[in-house]
Amino acid sequence: MQVIRITDLDDGRLDDYARLTDVALRRVSEPAGGLYIAESTKVMERALRAGHRPRSVLLQEKWLEDVSPLLEDHDVPVFVGEPALLEQLTGFHLHRGALAAMHRPPLADPAELLADARRVVILEDIVDHTNVGAIFRSVAGLGADAVLITPRCADPLYRRSVRVSMGTVLQVPWTRLPEWDVASGVLRDAGFETAALALADDAVDLDTYARTAPERLAILLGAEGDGLSASALAAADTIVTIPMLHGVDSLNVASASAVALWELRVR
Repeated sequence: MQVIRITDLDDGRLDDYARLTDVALRRVSEPAGGLYIAESTKVMERALRAGHRPRSVLLQEKWLEDVSPLLEDHDVPVFVGEPALLEQLTGFHLHRGALAAMHRPPLADPAELLADARRVVILEDIVDHTNVGAIFRSVAGLGADAVLITPRCADPLYRRSVRVSMGTVLQVPWTRLPEWDVASGVLRDAGFETAALALADDAVDLDTYARTAPERLAILLGAEGDGLSASALAAADTIVTIPMLHGVDSLNVASASAVALWELRVR
């Protein structure tokens, strides 16, 4: 690694950190796939362990000793600066120690992730990055094999999603599905039954459904507020609901994912 102590913000290589939104980072023309930001040494370590390539690192001097072992095999610039200067650059205080601009890995073909999976989670148009990150953490902790997201779902590599997930978005296999007219066939061809978590008069209670859950199951979760689209519900084989008490009709989608993943875990 190349340690570069910065005293001003004129170096063009710092532009990756210069108040850029995550949307802007995805559109960086070089590298072609864009970038994402890994925040904290723990998240950076998980990203590197997953085979992701760093482009550069930005940190305070006191974190250099912690980060150095992670970058032994990576010849990248490591920018070191005073806290006030780094906050001026990024727009926030780097209280988590370090940021790394990481190359985005190419997305896998959905059929590839489904080939050896038994439990997967599908996120349809979930726009809250905190919920996306929390769902990934549940997937990692409760043992599903992969996450598939629809074209309009929030980006799992958005900085907040990565942080809330405790870096598990970097270890859980995931990719984007095509639109439902194609995606339903991809799931069916891979031998998956799809269970949509939703409210409906003909819905099956989760505990009842879990007793005879299929070998290969996709758990389908919908957007905050509006829930699953008509196309998603039409693509599902079964509509499943979590039994509720005291007049409460549903849970936050991240909480619902954890309940469903536990109940439908492979036994």
